[in-house]
Amino acid sequence: MAQIVPYAVWLVIIVTGLGLLAIALFGLRSLIQGKLDPLTIALTAAPLLIVGVLGLVMGDWSHAAILGSLIALALTSLALLLSGVKGLFV
Repeated sequence: MAQIVPYAVWLVIIVTGLGLLAIALFGLRSLIQGKLDPLTIALTAAPLLIVGVLGLVMGDWSHAAILGSLIALALTSLALLLSGVKGLFV
């Protein structure tokens, strides 16, 4: 069983990478066709940019990914909170 683990890890990495590539290609196609707002693309890419900057600054990509995920979660929670508060008063 232990011999199969490295292959399984690489398989998961490859499938995840192909999924991200497909998402990027279809997003680019939708952007070119005018179906998406560029702001939506920028907001979707923000967590990747955060992880990229943190990874370059910290030098430790695993900690940068964890910290980037926490920052993205906090920003998403803040956006949902502000949207809900705005909905109460408007």
